Amino acid sequence: MKLADIRIDYTLKSLDEKEVTISPIDQFRKWVEEANQSKVHEWNAMNLSTVRPDGKPNSRIVLLKDVDTGLVFFTNYNSAKGKELENNPFAAITFFWPVLERQVRFIGKVSKITPKESDDYYFSRPFASQVGAWASPQSEVIPDRAYLEAKEEELIKKVNQDSITRPEHWGGYRLIPEEVEFWQGRSSRLHDRIHYQKMEDDSWKIERLAP
Repeated sequence: MKLADIRIDYTLKSLDEKEVTISPIDQFRKWVEEANQSKVHEWNAMNLSTVRPDGKPNSRIVLLKDVDTGLVFFTNYNSAKGKELENNPFAAITFFWPVLERQVRFIGKVSKITPKESDDYYFSRPFASQVGAWASPQSEVIPDRAYLEAKEEELIKKVNQDSITRPEHWGGYRLIPEEVEFWQGRSSRLHDRIHYQKMEDDSWKIERLAP
């Protein structure tokens, strides 16, 4: 197998700037609904890119947990991504849904959501996940897997579903988009790319980009 020989001709759908909504969030919700109806596996998995203090980009997959005025996700505030967002509160998010031959990219500013919003989501999680937020010193070097399992076991002996609290170092972020691009795969690599740019009056400028 040669990597250079791997190619797929995208023919499933098209995307026209005259057909999209005036709000990229509304357009994203439409695509999310289609992804959900099409049973796209983990359609809410997204590549979150932040910037390290040395200027180098850093990416990882996290899960989208809400779409309101922006995109909401949760993590350990002391993790690498948390520290990077504290240093530089701008990030990029990318979704790729190969079943629908679609990609969506967001760029915007990230801020913490309210403690109540973080509490509401934290206590909706399974108890094991709640314990995990306490047990894992995310992004830190640990000696081995046994270290994590021992921390988990120790915590389970101390707390139960009624007594556990949300760690102050764990909670949610919301990315408010400033740029959004919707990508629809097309034949001959002549893909459709519709770009939204937020203007000073909070309206959106919609343009087609060359593939």
